Amino acid sequence: MYTKILGYKIFNKSKSELLNEIFEKDKVNIVSGNPEILFNGLEDKSLNENFNSEYSVIIPDGVGTVIASRMVKNPVKEKIAGIEVMKGILYKGANEGKGIYLLGAKEETLQECIKNIKKDIPTINIVGAHNGYFDLDNCDDIVQDIKDKKPWAIFVAMGCPRQENFIINNMDKLPCKIYMGVGGSFDVFAGNVKRAPKWMISLGLEWLYRVSNEPSRIKRLGVIPRFLWRVAKSK
Repeated sequence: MYTKILGYKIFNKSKSELLNEIFEKDKVNIVSGNPEILFNGLEDKSLNENFNSEYSVIIPDGVGTVIASRMVKNPVKEKIAGIEVMKGILYKGANEGKGIYLLGAKEETLQECIKNIKKDIPTINIVGAHNGYFDLDNCDDIVQDIKDKKPWAIFVAMGCPRQENFIINNMDKLPCKIYMGVGGSFDVFAGNVKRAPKWMISLGLEWLYRVSNEPSRIKRLGVIPRFLWRVAKSK
């Protein structure tokens, strides 16, 4: 069920099998395991401990992670995009009347995200939300609001490592069953950012589409060869 890459356990089955695994757990932190996030975990002890926690499930969210799994001769079944996992959880929550909390992004993006999710999933129960502009060391009011709303799942969209640090700092305090850092997913739901066409996604070229639309992201791609070099050296 898992592929070992640089000490990480990467989920290596299908998206549907992943969702079943998630829903069976009492508490779970879903980590979008693209090379950038995994590389950050190699450099940061707190992140590394969190990613390797018994509560964490790392998904192969990135073509670089898929390539790494082939390099270690235990390929993952498929690339699993974090936003698709988020959608699966949203639909499950809506079908069962469970509460959802959204944390992150700019206020206008957050509100547009909520509006579009409710449009796509009318039965969704979004019990609370807050933008991502706050002090991680001074957010007791937000933590208390989440406690009071008692959501089943919380999605944190503040980029790595900020979103991971919020989860690390507060996972033990909160009543949520599912925790997930989702990066720029609120922007996608809000319509600010478009995903690649399905044919590009199926060919593992979503990164190319994103870079062509956001050239500033090209600097972030530099972590992929560094990550793969670490994998090659570890074999």
